[in-house]
Amino acid sequence: MTQDILNLRNHLLIAMPNMGDPSFEHTVSLICQHDEFGAFGVMINRPLEMTVGELFEQLDIIIDDPHIAGQYALSGGPVQAEQGFVLHDGSRSWDSTLRIAEDLALTSSRDILQDIAHDRGPAHFLLLLGCAGWSPGQLEHEIKENVWLTCPSHANILFEMPYQERWHGAARTLGIDVNLLGVAAGHA
Repeated sequence: MTQDILNLRNHLLIAMPNMGDPSFEHTVSLICQHDEFGAFGVMINRPLEMTVGELFEQLDIIIDDPHIAGQYALSGGPVQAEQGFVLHDGSRSWDSTLRIAEDLALTSSRDILQDIAHDRGPAHFLLLLGCAGWSPGQLEHEIKENVWLTCPSHANILFEMPYQERWHGAARTLGIDVNLLGVAAGHA
């Protein structure tokens, strides 16, 4: 008999202080897909030294709104760092959209970039390069080993909170001050 896995789609993973993996140290990741084949997600608090405008310029896309051009692109994770993703709100879909929740999706097709550039895109978005993945059972094992805290995602954390505050902010939704957590893990 197989045990049902807890579906963490649309949940945030908050890296514990004892993470031990510099790729995820002090990160918050959104789980976009989670099933018997594993899990897939994107980090939401690691800005790159590249703006959306600079990235669009490399793709020969002209942006109408300078505010959008000045936003920072983020590292979505250590896997497929050359692959771009747009995490966005709204119920609209583009050519390659993965629906995470009713009002949250991840799109990896160029058509959303064109719409963002011409102010026809989603109200809120993050432009991410790369992603994170976990093999079947890996994420569940890491959670049992106290590598991650989990909480439901919140739009204000995803799209409004300053990047440098997201790790603490996500933990605060659980009533936890990550500054008070030790680096030693234990099991009851």
